Amino acid sequence: MSEETKICKVSDGKAADSCQTVPDQILLPDSHPAFREYPSRLFVELTTRCNLSCQMCVKQSWGNSIEEGDMSRETFLKLSPAFPHLEGLLLNGIGESLLHPRLEEFIGIAKELMPSGSWVGFQSNGLLLDEARAVSLLDAGLDRICLSLNAICPETFRKIREGGEVDDLAQAFNALATARKLRPESRISVGVEFVLMQDNMHQLPEVLRWSASRGADFAIVSHLLPYDAEHVSQAAYDSNTEQAIQLFREWQQKADAQGIDMTDYFYIYCCKYKRTEEEERMVAFVHEMMEDARSKDIFLHVKNLLAMDGEKIERVARIFEDARKVAEECGLELKLPGVSPKSDRRCDFIEGGGAFVSWNGEVHPCYFLWHRFICYFSGRKKYVANKVFGNVTDKGIFEVWNDPAYVSFRAEVLRHEYPFCSNCNLLPCEYIYCEEFEQDCYTTTVPCGDCFWCLGLFNCMQ
Repeated sequence: MSEETKICKVSDGKAADSCQTVPDQILLPDSHPAFREYPSRLFVELTTRCNLSCQMCVKQSWGNSIEEGDMSRETFLKLSPAFPHLEGLLLNGIGESLLHPRLEEFIGIAKELMPSGSWVGFQSNGLLLDEARAVSLLDAGLDRICLSLNAICPETFRKIREGGEVDDLAQAFNALATARKLRPESRISVGVEFVLMQDNMHQLPEVLRWSASRGADFAIVSHLLPYDAEHVSQAAYDSNTEQAIQLFREWQQKADAQGIDMTDYFYIYCCKYKRTEEEERMVAFVHEMMEDARSKDIFLHVKNLLAMDGEKIERVARIFEDARKVAEECGLELKLPGVSPKSDRRCDFIEGGGAFVSWNGEVHPCYFLWHRFICYFSGRKKYVANKVFGNVTDKGIFEVWNDPAYVSFRAEVLRHEYPFCSNCNLLPCEYIYCEEFEQDCYTTTVPCGDCFWCLGLFNCMQ
C-alpha cells in the first residue's frame, strides 16, 4: 500500500471526480458524518470558568494549561455557517455553561438556524439553576440538559464536589419541573451524569432512582480519569480488555484443572535459572497461553492479568446490572461504560462528525485531545497534548473542517489501526508515555491506542 493514496467520496454508487489525498486508502460515501461538507455535531466550550472545584475535573490537575475565559459573541457567530447542517450542538466544555452571560442568546441564535429535529444541550453542576433561569433556558429553546450528580449521600457528595450540596441538585430538578409546567410546549429532556469511583459506585442504583423520581429522563455513567497519583485507587475499571480477561479466565480454568499455579511466573521465568520440573511446566503453560493470544490477535498484559482483582470486576458488573434494573423500572434511558476496556474500539466523536471548539476559537477533534493535561492510566503517568487544526476566528469553521490535515486525521482514526497500549507487555513505552506523542508502535500518528473514550470507559453527552 502506498504511503499516500486518496479518500474518494462516493455518491449514488459513483466515485466523485475529485478526491482528497490522505495517508492510506479509505472509501466512504458522502453521507458519512466524518466527510460531510460541515460537521454534524459541534461541542462548543462557552467558558472555562467554574463555580466548583471537583476532584475529578481536569482543571484541578497539575500540569494542565487551561486558561480561563469566555467565548465572545463574535467567535460564536463564526460557527453560524455550520448551524444549518448540525444534528446536535453541545454548549459546554471544561467550565460551567450557566456562568456565561450570553448562554440563552447563543441558544436562540443556534436554534433559529439549525434544522428541524436537531437539538441544543449542555451539562451543568446545577448550582445556578433556579426557576427563573430554567424558564429562561426553555424560552431560548434548550432541548437537553444534563446535571452532574455523583452521590445522594451528602457527605460523599461534598467530598467529590467541593463547594456543592445534594440539595443544590434537588433545587435544580425542582426548578426544571416548574419550568416544564409553565412551558408545556417545551420538549426538554433532563438527565444526570454520574462519575463512577470506588467511593460512590455502590450509590449508583439509588442515584438513578432518586433522579428519575425528580424528573430525569436519561442518565450517563462514566468511569473516573485520575489526574493525580492520589486518585488512582479510586478507578473502578480494570485495565485489561474484555477479550484478554475472557481468554485468561479460560486458561485459568485449564491451569486449575492441571494443578498449575501461574502466580509466580515472572519471578520463576526471569530470576530462576534452575527450575524444577513443575516450574518448567508452568512456564511452558504460560507461554502456550501467550501464543494462543497472539494467534487470536489479543493483547495480553500477563502481569496485569495475574494481579487482576476479579472481585472488583464482579462487584462493578453487579452494580451495573442493578442499575439497569432500576433504569428499566423507572423508564430511565441509561448509558453505562464498560467494566473493562472494550476490544471493539470506535471513536463516536469522529464517527458522528463531531468537532470541538474552545472558548478562544481553536478547533479540536475530540474530548481526549481538547486540552493539555497529565493523568494516570494503568497506574502510570500519561501526558496528553491537545490537537489544534485551526481557529475559527482566522479561517472559519468550513475551512478548518475541510483542511487536508484535519480530513487526514479523521480518516486515520476511522481505520482503527492502533494497538491496545494498556494491555501491552512492553508498557510503559516511549511511544505512548512521552510528553509529546508522535506515533505509536504501529506507526499510527493518531494517539488513540490509549484513549479512554475509544476504549469504552468514558461516556459523555453527545
